Amino acid sequence: MILNLDVNFKPIVGDEIKFESFTFSGGEPHIKINSDFDKSKNITITHRLNSFNDLGLLCLAVDALRRMEAKLDTLIIPYFPSARQDRVMVRGEALSVKVYADIINGFKFRKVYVFDAHSEVTAAVLNNCEVITNHKFIEKVIQVTGTEVLLISPDGGALKKIYKVSEFLGGIDVVECSKSRNVKTGKLSGFKVYSEGLQNKDCLIVDDICDGGGTFIGLAEELKNKNAGKLFLAISHGIFSKGFDSLTCFERVFTTDSFKTLEGEFLTQIKLSNEIFSK
Repeated sequence: MILNLDVNFKPIVGDEIKFESFTFSGGEPHIKINSDFDKSKNITITHRLNSFNDLGLLCLAVDALRRMEAKLDTLIIPYFPSARQDRVMVRGEALSVKVYADIINGFKFRKVYVFDAHSEVTAAVLNNCEVITNHKFIEKVIQVTGTEVLLISPDGGALKKIYKVSEFLGGIDVVECSKSRNVKTGKLSGFKVYSEGLQNKDCLIVDDICDGGGTFIGLAEELKNKNAGKLFLAISHGIFSKGFDSLTCFERVFTTDSFKTLEGEFLTQIKLSNEIFSK
Protein backbone atom coordinates (compact mmCIF):
# COMPACT_ATOMS: atom_id res chain seq x y z
CA MET A 1 0.00 0.00 0.00
CA ILE A 2 1.20 3.51 -0.84
CA LEU A 3 0.37 6.86 0.73
CA ASN A 4 1.45 9.67 -1.62
CA LEU A 5 1.23 12.78 0.54
CA ASP A 6 1.87 15.08 -2.43
CA VAL A 7 -0.91 14.33 -4.94
CA ASN A 8 1.31 15.62 -7.77
CA PHE A 9 4.16 13.29 -6.90
CA LYS A 10 3.74 9.54 -7.35
CA PRO A 11 7.19 8.01 -7.82
CA ILE A 12 6.18 4.37 -7.48
CA VAL A 13 3.17 2.37 -8.62
CA GLY A 14 0.87 0.49 -6.25
CA ASP A 15 -2.46 0.50 -4.43
CA GLU A 16 -2.95 4.01 -3.07
CA ILE A 17 -4.39 4.97 0.30
CA LYS A 18 -6.88 7.82 0.00
CA PHE A 19 -6.80 10.83 2.30
CA GLU A 20 -7.83 14.46 2.68
CA SER A 21 -5.54 17.22 3.91
CA PHE A 22 -5.82 20.95 4.45
CA THR A 23 -4.27 23.77 6.44
CA PHE A 24 -6.17 25.49 9.26
CA SER A 25 -6.43 29.27 9.24
CA GLY A 26 -3.83 29.34 12.02
CA GLY A 27 -1.34 27.66 9.68
CA GLU A 28 -1.50 24.11 11.07
CA PRO A 29 -1.61 21.20 8.58
CA HIS A 30 -4.26 18.53 9.09
CA ILE A 31 -4.92 15.11 7.58
CA LYS A 32 -7.75 12.58 7.55
CA ILE A 33 -6.82 9.18 6.12
CA ASN A 34 -9.55 6.94 4.68
CA SER A 35 -9.48 3.81 6.84
CA ASP A 36 -10.76 1.61 4.00
CA PHE A 37 -7.47 -0.12 3.13
CA ASP A 38 -5.84 -3.46 3.88
CA LYS A 39 -4.23 -3.05 7.31
CA SER A 40 -2.31 -6.32 6.90
CA LYS A 41 -0.10 -4.92 4.11
CA ASN A 42 3.07 -2.91 4.58
CA ILE A 43 2.76 0.81 3.84
CA THR A 44 5.15 3.02 1.90
CA ILE A 45 4.84 6.79 2.32
CA THR A 46 6.15 9.15 -0.35
CA HIS A 47 6.47 12.90 0.00
CA ARG A 48 8.30 16.00 -1.20
CA LEU A 49 9.65 17.75 1.89
CA ASN A 50 10.17 21.38 0.88
CA SER A 51 9.13 23.04 4.13
CA PHE A 52 8.43 22.38 7.79
CA ASN A 53 4.73 22.26 6.89
CA ASP A 54 5.49 19.34 4.57
CA LEU A 55 7.35 17.67 7.43
CA GLY A 56 4.40 18.45 9.69
CA LEU A 57 2.01 16.68 7.32
CA LEU A 58 4.30 13.64 7.33
CA CYS A 59 4.32 13.63 11.14
CA LEU A 60 0.53 13.76 11.24
CA ALA A 61 0.21 10.99 8.63
CA VAL A 62 2.49 8.71 10.63
CA ASP A 63 0.49 9.36 13.80
CA ALA A 64 -2.85 8.73 12.05
CA LEU A 65 -1.63 5.46 10.53
CA ARG A 66 -0.24 4.23 13.84
CA ARG A 67 -3.56 4.97 15.53
CA MET A 68 -5.14 2.65 12.92
CA GLU A 69 -2.47 0.02 13.74
CA ALA A 70 -1.25 0.13 10.15
CA LYS A 71 2.12 -1.41 9.23
CA LEU A 72 4.50 1.44 8.45
CA ASP A 73 7.44 0.13 6.46
CA THR A 74 9.14 2.50 4.01
CA LEU A 75 9.55 6.23 3.48
CA ILE A 76 10.54 7.74 0.12
CA ILE A 77 11.69 11.37 0.31
CA PRO A 78 13.88 11.90 -2.78
CA TYR A 79 14.92 15.47 -1.93
CA PHE A 80 16.16 15.46 1.64
CA PRO A 81 15.54 18.91 3.17
CA SER A 82 18.50 20.97 4.35
CA ALA A 83 20.94 18.44 2.88
CA ARG A 84 23.18 21.40 1.93
CA GLN A 85 23.29 22.50 5.57
CA ASP A 86 25.44 19.50 6.44
CA ARG A 87 28.14 21.30 8.40
CA VAL A 88 28.40 24.20 10.80
CA MET A 89 30.48 26.89 9.09
CA VAL A 90 30.31 29.56 11.78
CA ARG A 91 29.37 29.50 15.44
CA GLY A 92 25.66 30.03 15.98
CA GLU A 93 24.45 28.02 12.98
CA ALA A 94 22.29 24.91 13.26
CA LEU A 95 23.23 21.56 11.76
CA SER A 96 19.92 21.63 9.91
CA VAL A 97 20.22 18.29 8.11
CA LYS A 98 20.45 16.53 11.47
CA VAL A 99 17.40 18.36 12.81
CA TYR A 100 15.27 16.88 10.01
CA ALA A 101 16.96 13.50 10.35
CA ASP A 102 16.34 13.30 14.11
CA ILE A 103 12.61 13.89 13.60
CA ILE A 104 12.36 11.27 10.85
CA ASN A 105 14.47 8.79 12.84
CA GLY A 106 11.78 8.92 15.50
CA PHE A 107 9.33 7.31 13.06
CA LYS A 108 11.50 4.15 12.95
CA PHE A 109 10.88 3.23 9.32
CA ARG A 110 12.50 0.01 8.18
CA LYS A 111 13.96 1.85 5.20
CA VAL A 112 14.20 5.51 4.14
CA TYR A 113 15.02 6.14 0.48
CA VAL A 114 16.73 9.36 -0.59
CA PHE A 115 17.62 10.21 -4.20
CA ASP A 116 21.12 11.49 -5.01
CA ALA A 117 21.95 12.80 -1.54
CA HIS A 118 23.98 16.01 -1.47
CA SER A 119 26.73 14.46 0.63
CA GLU A 120 27.51 11.43 2.75
CA VAL A 121 26.32 13.30 5.84
CA THR A 122 22.65 12.64 5.01
CA ALA A 123 23.09 8.87 5.10
CA ALA A 124 25.24 9.19 8.22
CA VAL A 125 22.60 11.01 10.29
CA LEU A 126 19.50 9.30 8.85
CA ASN A 127 18.78 5.84 10.23
CA ASN A 128 18.12 2.99 7.78
CA CYS A 129 18.86 5.30 4.88
CA GLU A 130 19.41 3.98 1.38
CA VAL A 131 20.62 6.46 -1.22
CA ILE A 132 19.43 5.90 -4.78
CA THR A 133 22.09 7.07 -7.22
CA ASN A 134 21.54 9.39 -10.17
CA HIS A 135 22.98 6.80 -12.60
CA LYS A 136 19.76 5.80 -14.34
CA PHE A 137 18.58 9.41 -14.43
CA ILE A 138 21.75 10.48 -16.26
CA GLU A 139 21.44 7.47 -18.55
CA LYS A 140 17.97 8.69 -19.55
CA VAL A 141 19.30 12.23 -20.05
CA ILE A 142 21.96 11.04 -22.47
CA GLN A 143 19.38 9.00 -24.36
CA VAL A 144 17.28 12.15 -24.82
CA THR A 145 20.22 14.30 -25.96
CA GLY A 146 21.05 11.70 -28.57
CA THR A 147 24.67 12.82 -28.68
CA GLU A 148 28.04 11.80 -27.28
CA VAL A 149 28.97 14.05 -24.38
CA LEU A 150 31.72 14.76 -21.92
CA LEU A 151 30.63 14.55 -18.29
CA ILE A 152 31.44 17.80 -16.49
CA SER A 153 32.03 17.83 -12.74
CA PRO A 154 31.28 21.41 -11.55
CA ASP A 155 33.36 21.22 -8.38
CA GLY A 156 35.26 18.95 -6.03
CA GLY A 157 32.11 17.92 -4.18
CA ALA A 158 30.69 16.29 -7.31
CA LEU A 159 33.85 14.43 -8.33
CA LYS A 160 33.37 11.19 -6.42
CA LYS A 161 29.83 10.73 -7.72
CA ILE A 162 30.51 11.67 -11.33
CA TYR A 163 33.24 9.07 -11.77
CA LYS A 164 30.77 6.44 -10.57
CA VAL A 165 28.29 7.74 -13.17
CA SER A 166 30.99 7.46 -15.81
CA GLU A 167 31.73 3.87 -14.78
CA PHE A 168 28.01 2.98 -14.90
CA LEU A 169 27.75 4.42 -18.42
CA GLY A 170 30.74 2.50 -19.71
CA GLY A 171 33.55 4.95 -19.13
CA ILE A 172 32.44 8.32 -20.53
CA ASP A 173 35.23 10.89 -20.28
CA VAL A 174 35.05 13.25 -17.29
CA VAL A 175 36.28 16.85 -17.19
CA GLU A 176 37.01 18.23 -13.73
CA CYS A 177 36.19 21.84 -12.82
CA SER A 178 36.38 24.03 -9.73
CA LYS A 179 35.17 27.32 -8.29
CA SER A 180 35.73 29.57 -5.30
CA ARG A 181 33.03 30.67 -2.86
CA ASN A 182 33.18 33.40 -0.25
CA VAL A 183 31.89 31.67 2.90
CA LYS A 184 30.47 34.89 4.38
CA THR A 185 28.78 36.30 1.25
CA GLY A 186 28.24 33.17 -0.82
CA LYS A 187 29.64 34.94 -3.90
CA LEU A 188 31.17 32.67 -6.55
CA SER A 189 34.32 33.34 -8.54
CA GLY A 190 37.42 31.73 -10.04
CA PHE A 191 35.77 29.12 -12.26
CA LYS A 192 38.31 26.73 -13.76
CA VAL A 193 38.06 23.93 -16.33
CA TYR A 194 40.96 21.48 -16.09
CA SER A 195 41.29 20.70 -19.79
CA GLU A 196 43.54 22.20 -22.44
CA GLY A 197 40.68 22.34 -24.96
CA LEU A 198 37.32 20.66 -25.42
CA GLN A 199 37.56 20.41 -29.24
CA ASN A 200 33.94 21.43 -29.80
CA LYS A 201 32.68 18.37 -27.91
CA ASP A 202 29.22 18.52 -26.35
CA CYS A 203 29.27 18.78 -22.55
CA LEU A 204 26.84 17.60 -19.87
CA ILE A 205 27.22 19.25 -16.46
CA VAL A 206 25.98 16.88 -13.75
CA ASP A 207 25.10 17.96 -10.21
CA ASP A 208 22.58 17.22 -7.49
CA ILE A 209 20.98 20.64 -6.84
CA CYS A 210 20.36 23.82 -8.83
CA ASP A 211 19.05 26.72 -6.76
CA GLY A 212 19.87 30.11 -8.27
CA GLY A 213 22.11 28.63 -10.97
CA GLY A 214 25.18 30.82 -10.41
CA THR A 215 27.56 27.87 -10.42
CA PHE A 216 26.37 26.63 -13.78
CA ILE A 217 26.21 30.03 -15.48
CA GLY A 218 29.80 30.80 -14.48
CA LEU A 219 30.96 27.36 -15.49
CA ALA A 220 29.19 27.54 -18.88
CA GLU A 221 31.11 30.68 -19.75
CA GLU A 222 34.42 29.04 -18.90
CA LEU A 223 33.51 25.88 -20.87
CA LYS A 224 32.80 28.00 -23.94
CA ASN A 225 36.17 29.69 -23.46
CA LYS A 226 37.68 26.20 -23.70
CA ASN A 227 35.90 25.57 -27.03
CA ALA A 228 33.00 23.43 -25.78
CA GLY A 229 30.25 22.40 -28.17
CA LYS A 230 26.63 22.25 -27.04
CA LEU A 231 26.08 22.58 -23.30
CA PHE A 232 23.55 20.51 -21.37
CA LEU A 233 22.72 20.62 -17.65
CA ALA A 234 21.41 17.65 -15.64
CA ILE A 235 20.22 18.38 -12.10
CA SER A 236 18.72 15.75 -9.79
CA HIS A 237 16.81 18.28 -7.65
CA GLY A 238 15.63 21.36 -9.52
CA ILE A 239 14.78 24.30 -7.25
CA PHE A 240 15.48 27.02 -9.85
CA SER A 241 14.64 29.84 -7.47
CA LYS A 242 15.56 32.45 -10.11
CA GLY A 243 13.73 30.79 -12.99
CA PHE A 244 15.26 29.73 -16.28
CA ASP A 245 15.97 33.02 -18.08
CA SER A 246 19.60 33.03 -16.96
CA LEU A 247 20.14 29.44 -18.12
CA THR A 248 19.68 30.09 -21.83
CA CYS A 249 23.37 29.26 -22.31
CA PHE A 250 22.29 25.61 -22.17
CA GLU A 251 20.83 23.72 -25.10
CA ARG A 252 18.55 21.92 -22.66
CA VAL A 253 18.18 21.58 -18.91
CA PHE A 254 17.17 18.25 -17.36
CA THR A 255 15.85 17.57 -13.88
CA THR A 256 13.56 15.19 -12.01
CA ASP A 257 10.30 15.90 -10.18
CA SER A 258 11.88 15.28 -6.77
CA PHE A 259 11.43 18.87 -5.59
CA LYS A 260 8.49 20.21 -7.60
CA THR A 261 6.68 19.89 -10.91
CA LEU A 262 8.16 22.23 -13.51
CA GLU A 263 7.60 23.42 -17.05
CA GLY A 264 9.93 25.35 -19.31
CA GLU A 265 10.64 25.90 -22.98
CA PHE A 266 14.02 24.20 -22.88
CA LEU A 267 13.43 22.08 -19.76
CA THR A 268 12.91 18.32 -19.72
CA GLN A 269 11.62 16.90 -16.45
CA ILE A 270 12.11 13.17 -16.02
CA LYS A 271 9.72 11.70 -13.49
CA LEU A 272 11.11 9.54 -10.76
CA SER A 273 9.73 6.04 -11.17
CA ASN A 274 10.07 2.40 -10.16
CA GLU A 275 12.70 2.07 -12.90
CA ILE A 276 14.96 4.78 -11.47
CA PHE A 277 14.44 3.53 -7.91
CA SER A 278 15.19 -0.08 -8.87
CA LYS A 279 18.64 -1.53 -8.23
